[in-house]
Amino acid sequence: MESFSSLIRTASHEQHVEAETSTFMSDLLGGRLCVTAYARYTEQLWFVYEALESAAERLAADPVAGPFVRPELFRLAALERDLAHLRGSGWRAGLSALPATRAYADRVRECAGRWPGGYVAHHYTRYLGDLSGGQIIRDRAEKAWGFARKGDGVRFYVFEGIANPAAFKRDYRDLLDGVTADDLEKQRIVAECKKAFTLNTSVFRALGEEFPLSA
Repeated sequence: MESFSSLIRTASHEQHVEAETSTFMSDLLGGRLCVTAYARYTEQLWFVYEALESAAERLAADPVAGPFVRPELFRLAALERDLAHLRGSGWRAGLSALPATRAYADRVRECAGRWPGGYVAHHYTRYLGDLSGGQIIRDRAEKAWGFARKGDGVRFYVFEGIANPAAFKRDYRDLLDGVTADDLEKQRIVAECKKAFTLNTSVFRALGEEFPLSA
């Protein structure tokens, strides 16, 4: 029988690929966009992680979501340091969410408030993605815009509290496999993972409209 972590990975593969190969992300990673586009993307991430992490303390004791609340994953402080580097000390005054970002953050907040299984779905799609593909973004950003290696501007992608990402991901998948849920609830969580990728892709699409490459 297929493990729950494998089921999630397999079921959301198509949406994962769509998100990774979005025009905006391809242009960003290909060095075809300016650092302003990268800063705008980083700003959108702030809204999503604020929704994820503002609920963490409240969910820490929850039997389903609680085991996933791991402070070594938290990204908000790193994002704020990156934004201060990218936008200056007054970055908060100019912070604005795209409608697609607002919808994404609202859905995360809704799940955090009402449905711990849904929160786990969003937690998984974000943090495991950051630990994996995020490292490619960091490397490209350092080369394209001259950020110090693992320094200000790319700290979001640097998990200083995780010495061995591969081992951490294995442990995380074990946590997924141990989630107390019946088959119907597991199917709901898988569906929410797909929704998370779709919401993320909508943000990429909106960013692509904001930063089109001139023909």
